[in-house]
Amino acid sequence: MSTKRTAHIISHTHWDREWYLPYEKHHVRLVKLVDTLLDKMDQDANYRSFFLDGQTIILEDYLQVRPEQKDRLSKFIRDGRILIGPWYILQDAFLTSGEANVRNMQIGHQDAKAYGDVSKIGYFPDTFGLVGQTPQLMQQSGITNALFGRGVKPTGFNNTVSDGDFESSFSELIWEGPDGSQVLGILFANWYSNGNEIPVDKEEAQAYWERKLADAEKYASTGELLFMNGCDHQPVQLDLPEAIQAASELFPDTTFVHSNFNDYLAAVQRSGKQELSTVKGELRSQRTDGWSTLVNTASARVYLKQMNQLGQAMLEKVAEPLAAFAHVLKVGEKYPHHLFTYAWKTLMQNHPHDSICGCSVDEVHREMVTRFDKSRHVAEAIVDDSKQAIADMIDTSDFTLAGEGALPVVVFNTSGWERSGVVSIEIDALRLYFRDGYTLEEASAFVKAADITGRVLVDATSQPLPCTVEDLGLQFGYDLPDDKFRQPYMCRKVRLTFEAGNVPALGLKTYAWVKREAEWADSSLFAGERAMENAAIKIEITDNGSFTLTDKKSGRTYRDLGVYENTGDIGNEYMFRQPDGEKPLTTSGLQAQIRVLQDTAYQASVEIVHDWEIPASGDDMLEIEQRDLVYYPHRQAQRSTRMIPMRIRTVVSLSRAGQGVEIESSFNNQAKDHRLRMLFPTDLTAQTHHVDSMFEVVQRDNTPAAEWENPSNTQHQQAFVDVSEAGAGLVVANLGLNEYEVLRDGRNTIAVTLLRAVGELGDWGLFPTPEAQCLGEHTVRLAIFPHTGDGAQYEAYTAAYQFQIPWTLAQTGIHYGRIAATYAPFQWQGEGLAFSSMKMNEASGDLLLRWYNLRSQHAEVKVRTQLPQRNFYKSTILETQGERLAVEADDGLTLPVGPCEIVTIGIQR
Repeated sequence: MSTKRTAHIISHTHWDREWYLPYEKHHVRLVKLVDTLLDKMDQDANYRSFFLDGQTIILEDYLQVRPEQKDRLSKFIRDGRILIGPWYILQDAFLTSGEANVRNMQIGHQDAKAYGDVSKIGYFPDTFGLVGQTPQLMQQSGITNALFGRGVKPTGFNNTVSDGDFESSFSELIWEGPDGSQVLGILFANWYSNGNEIPVDKEEAQAYWERKLADAEKYASTGELLFMNGCDHQPVQLDLPEAIQAASELFPDTTFVHSNFNDYLAAVQRSGKQELSTVKGELRSQRTDGWSTLVNTASARVYLKQMNQLGQAMLEKVAEPLAAFAHVLKVGEKYPHHLFTYAWKTLMQNHPHDSICGCSVDEVHREMVTRFDKSRHVAEAIVDDSKQAIADMIDTSDFTLAGEGALPVVVFNTSGWERSGVVSIEIDALRLYFRDGYTLEEASAFVKAADITGRVLVDATSQPLPCTVEDLGLQFGYDLPDDKFRQPYMCRKVRLTFEAGNVPALGLKTYAWVKREAEWADSSLFAGERAMENAAIKIEITDNGSFTLTDKKSGRTYRDLGVYENTGDIGNEYMFRQPDGEKPLTTSGLQAQIRVLQDTAYQASVEIVHDWEIPASGDDMLEIEQRDLVYYPHRQAQRSTRMIPMRIRTVVSLSRAGQGVEIESSFNNQAKDHRLRMLFPTDLTAQTHHVDSMFEVVQRDNTPAAEWENPSNTQHQQAFVDVSEAGAGLVVANLGLNEYEVLRDGRNTIAVTLLRAVGELGDWGLFPTPEAQCLGEHTVRLAIFPHTGDGAQYEAYTAAYQFQIPWTLAQTGIHYGRIAATYAPFQWQGEGLAFSSMKMNEASGDLLLRWYNLRSQHAEVKVRTQLPQRNFYKSTILETQGERLAVEADDGLTLPVGPCEIVTIGIQR
């Protein structure tokens, strides 16, 4: 190391909006901090720079209370002294969707540009591990770096030096994504507070800098040393200029600079003398002892993850494509950019790691539930407007030929692939408005007396379909017209449930309930009292409530699926810790109550009930160890000997066209300090497995690295996990169940966490969180899709992605229209590609479509459209216009897609 070195001191504060204090208490402290910062910058030109934690929401939070300070704040941003962006919030990486991360970058850039320059800094100071596609996402955002604190050795928990088996030789490294994209990685090897509270006193400064310079030089590849002057909620160090002056006098061989990330990164790149290590893919602290990875935040407060999954799906997979569909088809149907921005911001306020990870105090997570509801309600309002606008454009006139009194129903498939499945809709068989002179008594009597018998559901070719009809009786309703006062009415509600078949991707299919006799023969999917079977699979329920699945394509049978496992948890919101020596409880030895729940031509369901007893809580030692701040791996607590009942109701369903089986599990949790999982033994021979992550399906080892000491090897997932061997595989999909483990039990069992109940936050003190025990009613949903490998796994992955997306249905009337009863504005093909989003760009008015390549080999996407727009171009996640794409003779295009590439196509209007 050269004796001449530069100490780059970067002032910042890492601002968790909510964590060990509720949001508003942190908010008050933020206002004080920014007030102090502005005063300091006004008074002292030597206080050169401050990095505002990479998230523009800090500006919103501050100006919400101090709107009169906007001009003053804006001036320092324009002058380059306060650096902002590129994100809206600092989000968790593994618990938020790919599209949520894209919107985060888009909105962060949008908001930062309103003030001045956007900091092109890939900033992840405390993110709990990083996904493999981060380098590509950074490059597509014009960012060539990533600065992070977790995921790669050479540092362990609390910044202790590890054993020397480094993944990277230095704190500087090259990070490469699965597509080959590379960024300069900077690991905060001594944490993002290694330059905190620098002394002015000469004697203190001497000792401080001798230690700090040596610590930085342990890891740095150059003489450009990074010192982060700040920490979590850290106030501004007002005497920093004086502290820098003192350091300069004490260490003349070192240049001390009040720096910023742009200058520091440029200096590192200029002075690079050492060959840097290349680290590839995910950064999950794989080469550590496994005790402090914070991975079990994936199962803390599962209810939050479930709400988040639904909220993301409603925005990115339902509302955005429907609103874009309506906008490009109907003149005057505006795409509600303002509502989407508001809904996304509200949802993303729940995405910081201490929020979505469920590792904060109870008050924080109560407020999150309200935000989830608010965002979803906006999405639902957009969906209601969009689906009705599209339904009004469908030509339903031919349904008059299928029978009298036709009531058309539209099924929308907003996934990126053709889809079949069981759907349900409540329609008005008869509606009487009070405006037409009916009294309440008259309307109610007339509606109650209406005859709704003798009807059948038909498709656009007048073919009848099996359909279950439930008369919901007399109900009150109302319209809210755009040009009139609210319009109340009484109606006769009917619920129709049926299997919609082959609904086109990003399209619709129309049916109608008409007066006509049913013309289909009843059939059943039951092949015995406890067996269900369709063309693809067979399910057999055993006495203990587990089931056997036979994949007819591969001939492979999977046994003992759906067993429940329960263990104690003496850990905290961050990490699971099973009591020493405890043997897990399972339902494999229980006698279950089993009955047929549904037997129709399109679906069969079986109800399974387990009456179980589990320990009521941890024992008395747990509370003592929590109070004494005993580090959770060292705890000796066990489970209580007192047992309490736990009834679990499981519904296993198979549809006629289904390629897999769906599972719904409901229970009332009254136990504390425990974990509940569902087990799916695969009995497949495999050393690795595949799991859905952000914009990729990543391969992970079943057995952790040699350094891993934690008996548990739980990991993050998004939509699914897949264990496969040649010719066979099993995909287990989920809705908001983000934690799984492939057990080292000789059967390669996939274990999915349904609930984890703990009573403390953990980390740096004692913060009781009784609501993290998750007492009360819970319902979880999973699905299993077998496959034969050799490319067939992508069909199973498609089914797993579609399982994440709610169906959308609408009732409409008989009318002429410009689109057919079965219609889709786009058709696309691309082997191994996953469709990700369809939305409009606010600045250009262009339509944007995005895919990502699930394979590490070249592919191509073919796109055809019936819309008049014909100018195609390749874009990025920031939706900037790139190279023009050639249109082919059939008014479509074919675009090469690189291995694991995220590709966005723009269509000019």
